[in-house]
Amino acid sequence: MRKGNRKVITYSLLVVAVMFGFCFAMAPLYAAYCKITGINTSLTLTEFEKTPDLTREVTLQFVATNNAALPWEFRPLKTSMTMHPGENGKILFHVKNNSNHTMTVQAIPSYAPIGAANYFHKIECFCFRQQTLKAGEEKDMPVVFHLSKIMPADIQTITLAYTLFDRTAKRISV
Repeated sequence: MRKGNRKVITYSLLVVAVMFGFCFAMAPLYAAYCKITGINTSLTLTEFEKTPDLTREVTLQFVATNNAALPWEFRPLKTSMTMHPGENGKILFHVKNNSNHTMTVQAIPSYAPIGAANYFHKIECFCFRQQTLKAGEEKDMPVVFHLSKIMPADIQTITLAYTLFDRTAKRISV
């Protein structure tokens, strides 16, 4: 075997090994990131958290946006609600696929103010999984959450915004 071919094969095998290692490490790295940021984590309530703080109210605002001309309708059924820290809540988001083919999307959440995600704990959320709808199909998707009782008093409004991204597999023509 020529020296040049051996070098290419060695580098190729090295790249394959590094790619495999990276893919293998993605799940634990993402889990660690979610634990640090409080995103996509399950919720375990202590006895302290189960009793709402009726002395305070927090306004929750809900926003929905499509990314890059996605042909879907996407909106919260309620744009805001008021809750007490320590309470559980539920909001529905309506989606409709206005395209003429089946599509898969993924919702990515963001929060304002910075750090609000530490006090807004999603128990069930359509954003945990990709959503596939047939052409013309529509549905209401829930977000069930808990508003933490230990939230600082200076947080009086939390905005939860979702951006919907097209995750439909792109077909490659040959």
